[in-house]
Amino acid sequence: MKILIADDHRLVIEAVKAKLSEIEPGIEFVLAMSVDELLACASDDIDLAVIDLNMPGADGQAHVEEIRRRHPAVPVIVLSGYEDPAIMRAALERGVLGFIPKAYSPEVMLSAVRLVLAGGVYVPPMLLSAVPPGVTAGAPPGAGEAAQRASSAATAQTLEHLRTVLTERQVEVLQLLSQGKPNKLIGRALGISEGTVKIHLAAIFRALNVRNRTEAVVAAQSLTEA
Repeated sequence: MKILIADDHRLVIEAVKAKLSEIEPGIEFVLAMSVDELLACASDDIDLAVIDLNMPGADGQAHVEEIRRRHPAVPVIVLSGYEDPAIMRAALERGVLGFIPKAYSPEVMLSAVRLVLAGGVYVPPMLLSAVPPGVTAGAPPGAGEAAQRASSAATAQTLEHLRTVLTERQVEVLQLLSQGKPNKLIGRALGISEGTVKIHLAAIFRALNVRNRTEAVVAAQSLTEA
């Protein structure tokens, strides 16, 4: 297996390498610390590209788009310090198969990478939480209670919007989908068969007028902005 890691911090690269080495023995890592290096070393034989957004030479997400254009068959995951849902949605709309905030644990990162390598899409759970502008997870002391109240109210608003177009069970399926869970694990969590999960997903796609799992999660988030 060949994995490309693009980040401008050597410590981050080494930490990601160490964790991803657990996937299987003998992984070959290709490293890039700038956009120029990323574009130079990317190739069609890469099995996975893990790319930071904020690195030398970056212009928004243009470098991610360029990698997707040049090597459309290469799965791309964004590993970023950003936790803005709008930035996450923009990356997913560009065709990346996962967005992992750097604040997440190494174990979550590894699970997300395994999911993508297995053909899934990893979408951060926070994309289904309509957090108002200025309110982020881990708010500083003193603002914590107000942030939690605002976040709880926003999450309730999100669910209220979803329930106008989806059934209660479909909302539950969509929430698990947003955590990157495959159909089998969704079924196990809800006590239903994998076939029933597929039926619910088809209904969700029709209700939200989307074509795939990623678009479903993005559309669910956009309901709160209507």
